[in-house]
Amino acid sequence: MSFPQVYPLQTSAPPKEGMSLKEKLGYSIAASVILGTGIYFLNRGIKKQKAKKSDLKSFEDGTPQTIAKQIKMAFENDGWFGTDLEKLRYVMGTLKSKEQWNLVLTEYRRQFNSNLLQDMKDELESSEYDEMMFIKESKPEKSGQKITKDVLYKNWAKRLKSAFDKTYSFIKGTDEKAIKTVFMEIPTQRDFINMGKAYQVEYKSSFINDLKSELEYWEYPAYMTIIAKKPKA
Repeated sequence: MSFPQVYPLQTSAPPKEGMSLKEKLGYSIAASVILGTGIYFLNRGIKKQKAKKSDLKSFEDGTPQTIAKQIKMAFENDGWFGTDLEKLRYVMGTLKSKEQWNLVLTEYRRQFNSNLLQDMKDELESSEYDEMMFIKESKPEKSGQKITKDVLYKNWAKRLKSAFDKTYSFIKGTDEKAIKTVFMEIPTQRDFINMGKAYQVEYKSSFINDLKSELEYWEYPAYMTIIAKKPKA
């Protein structure tokens, strides 16, 4: 990467001998302003080049640059009010590792000059933010590493609890799409049972009872049908 050399502007003749203190101070201040301006524009140019380089890589599927852009697009939601939560949930699910997430944080700042975590907090309800962090926490430290079933059970339980804790402008609600997403991720009936055990340990409450209390009575069978169609083990 190369940048044009910044030359200090010669605005007047150099200070002469015998100048007053006021005149010398004036020259010093002018020189400082010119130097500071040059450094500012140089730094600005460097940041723009980094952002441009990051943006070019955002067209490649699965890269930190792409994920950062997809998250931003979910926040913007094509100009509609609120965040596209389903898209954000999907994008977070594509993360391969916590290591990749850290790269996404860096790329987001490069592309948008903003803090991703703070933007996410500003865009989401607290339960939604918690859900996104639980999705991230369910990933291995590095790509290719395995994640233990116990970690998955606990994270599924936490995500479901976040769905139960959903609020709509201080009005208690339930994020049914978040529940369905987790149910679709759980591969077997045995895993569902083990998730329920993890929920019991974490929250000292029965998952099935809490699920029934969150859903309308006619909704509950439809969700359980998702699990019933899965293999037993």
